[in-house]
Amino acid sequence: MANVLFLNFPGHGHVNPTLGLVSELIKKGEKVTYFCAENFRERIEKTGAEFKSYSGESNPFTKRRKMTSEPDISQFFDHMSEIINSSDAIIKDILGQTKNTKFDYIIYGAMFPFGNIIAQILKIPSVSSFAVFATPKELMEQRKEFMDINLIKNHPVNDIYKKVSKQLEEIYNIKMPDSMFSLFFNKGDINIAYTSKYFVAHTEYYDDSFKFIGPPIYDRKENLDFPFEKLEGKKVVYISLGTVFNNTNSKLYDIFFKTFANTDAVVVMAAYNVDLSEFNIPDNFIIKNYVPQSEILKYTDVAITHAGMNSTSDLLYNNVPFVAIPIGADQPYMAGRASELGAAISLDKDNLTPDILKNSVKKVLTDPSYVENIKKISDSFKQTGGYKKAVEEIFKLKMERGILA
Repeated sequence: MANVLFLNFPGHGHVNPTLGLVSELIKKGEKVTYFCAENFRERIEKTGAEFKSYSGESNPFTKRRKMTSEPDISQFFDHMSEIINSSDAIIKDILGQTKNTKFDYIIYGAMFPFGNIIAQILKIPSVSSFAVFATPKELMEQRKEFMDINLIKNHPVNDIYKKVSKQLEEIYNIKMPDSMFSLFFNKGDINIAYTSKYFVAHTEYYDDSFKFIGPPIYDRKENLDFPFEKLEGKKVVYISLGTVFNNTNSKLYDIFFKTFANTDAVVVMAAYNVDLSEFNIPDNFIIKNYVPQSEILKYTDVAITHAGMNSTSDLLYNNVPFVAIPIGADQPYMAGRASELGAAISLDKDNLTPDILKNSVKKVLTDPSYVENIKKISDSFKQTGGYKKAVEEIFKLKMERGILA
């Protein structure tokens, strides 16, 4: 039995894919200590892992942020500055909470900025969990303001990073990445990617250290309190804009209501912490703060998604036709890649109308090429080996490094 340290960024799209991996490792006898924010405690503990919360009120990973829009470049760099300035405190917190445990290897979310640093300090092998498939270059290109080289070079965050990097290298005898952006794309000795090589667009970024295991399919122990009887024998439309940017544009909800009101479809809509009191909600809508997505998809004829990694993968894996309305982060990449492979239609949220949405939904439902192309991706997912494959690769790394536990 090996002791495993797991560090992750507190976001649903980053944590959820790792839960099946942790469960599989624990089944194999590994002991996992998992650091994250307190609101993820319950679902992490359900895997059998020991949960530890990041400490400190000023810790940027413990603060709750209400996302009202995708951050502009100034907000983005301010947040980076906050995280970089907190580096030493966060590292000391993790090392302090685990000082009595000797870990054999570490797993971290690629976006957790201190994963590779902790691996160097502890001198243990590392595994990185990649929940975002867009490369740094692709993410920057989709936000035009990030292409303003002078703006980036002149922002104070650069001097902050240089200063903090020098301090950390001196204190811990480690090597910091040359670019601060690399902190949020932490590679490990091996890298677990929750997709197939067929789905990712630019394979040159993904060297042999990447192990493609397909989407996060596992028993999610979801709350199944839902009126499934209302879906029996009905045409079902499923709508979800995720949990991060779902509050950024109330116009989208108005479009959904206008598009599907007075139709014969039952519309299941997940609206996580969204205030819809300003709208007259049609009778054929079932709206919940949370829905058991994997079960709902068994009834779904067509879906409308924000194109987050988890949702897109679920739809593709389950062969559900869908229309994507990407809002932020890596969603334009996921929507664009699905569209490029002929598996979905991607729509511009700023120019969307009920007619455009209605026609797009009709097209993915009636044009057989969409289902055929979805099946190609789904088949590529199912051939990857899943979490068992991930654990096999981790155990190979253990053997190569002489970890006998």
